[in-house]
Amino acid sequence: MAKPTKKVNLALQGGGAHGAYTWGVLDRLLEIEELEIEGISGTSAGAMNAAMLVNGYAAGGREGAKQCLENFWRRISEAAAFSPLHQTRLERMFTGWNLDSSPIYHWMDFLSRTFSPYELNPLNINPMHAILEEMLDLDAVHAHGKIKLFITATHVASGQARVFSGKEVTADVLMASATLPFIYQAAVVDGEQYWDGGYMGNPAIWPLIYNCESEDVILVQINPVTDTAAPTTASEIINRLNEITFNSSLIAEMRAIDFVARLLADGKLSPKEYKSMRMHLIYSPKQMHNLNASSKMNANWDFFQYLKAIGRADADRFVQENWKDVGKVSTLNIQEKFLLGPGEKQEYYGDLAEVIKKVAQAEEIADKAVKKAEGIPTPTQKPMVQPVSTAKQGNPKPVSPKPAAAVKKPAPSKKQAEPNKKKQVQKRK
Repeated sequence: MAKPTKKVNLALQGGGAHGAYTWGVLDRLLEIEELEIEGISGTSAGAMNAAMLVNGYAAGGREGAKQCLENFWRRISEAAAFSPLHQTRLERMFTGWNLDSSPIYHWMDFLSRTFSPYELNPLNINPMHAILEEMLDLDAVHAHGKIKLFITATHVASGQARVFSGKEVTADVLMASATLPFIYQAAVVDGEQYWDGGYMGNPAIWPLIYNCESEDVILVQINPVTDTAAPTTASEIINRLNEITFNSSLIAEMRAIDFVARLLADGKLSPKEYKSMRMHLIYSPKQMHNLNASSKMNANWDFFQYLKAIGRADADRFVQENWKDVGKVSTLNIQEKFLLGPGEKQEYYGDLAEVIKKVAQAEEIADKAVKKAEGIPTPTQKPMVQPVSTAKQGNPKPVSPKPAAAVKKPAPSKKQAEPNKKKQVQKRK
């Protein structure tokens, strides 16, 4: 008997070469027969992966999508063979897949911060555009109505996110979503200039909320949100700034999704008008955390294969641990992952809030019972003696309470002392 399908949406972050991690995730998810993809929202490298998945799916179903994704990343690696940016074996021994030790990388980075792409690349040559023109069958993509496609780019003039969908999606739109302004000239679509979509939507979740029926979104994250190590070198500061910048819009959306879920759980919003989205996350904090911004320029095929393997493994782990909950509850704790800053405590709501409340009540009752058995006063009882300070003692011993008779009564206050004084004067008379 065939298992019932689960309809989900995918939200794919951008991150240059790190998008090969998302390729691995998609490669594994496409093997799940019960998974039905309703919509995909992608930015930058996530937009490329989304377009290639739909492109391949339109031609050959799941296997066609897997093959198209592999062909795309292989073509990128082949095109990069003509780039001067390559690692030597010695450099890889010292910095892994990062390009920190590459003199060519630092020289190109210096040039990009000194001269604009209009000066360095006046002809605006970008091999990626040729790859997209070669591989994309736009007629098939536009005609394919099973999977909805949403591509985000940043509109230069207004500073707002522009989401392209349906027949609006072209090679130029995909280029607009992945145009880093320090490296390439602004992409032009319908006479308007666009930069990388990661600045304003990495990825944009709201198109999936407004335009899709499914309330489940699987977020494939590339850029780390937190980093406990304080950046001190110039390259570390640039890398951390890159991570914060390309996560800011996502964090804002996560806050909004969490806020609406709270209001729905409290009965302050109507479920007929608002959705409580079920969010899920696929991410590799350990492996991806060791890859800095320089590795996003590394187009080595072995590096792509490495990232793909990590992505497949993480997606497989997600399927094993969380697939049963998809369509029922969120498996991503939004507050813990995206919203808690220094000094902030997590708040609970909905069914989870009730569970936490009952656990807290049970713990309080148990604590009172233990204190009563040990003779320790509970918060509702007045302490028999003031606790003795044991700050200077190495191994403090518990202090037994004095008998009630030995406890001194507190001295009367001024107000209490006045009437007592009058009584004593009357007695003397």
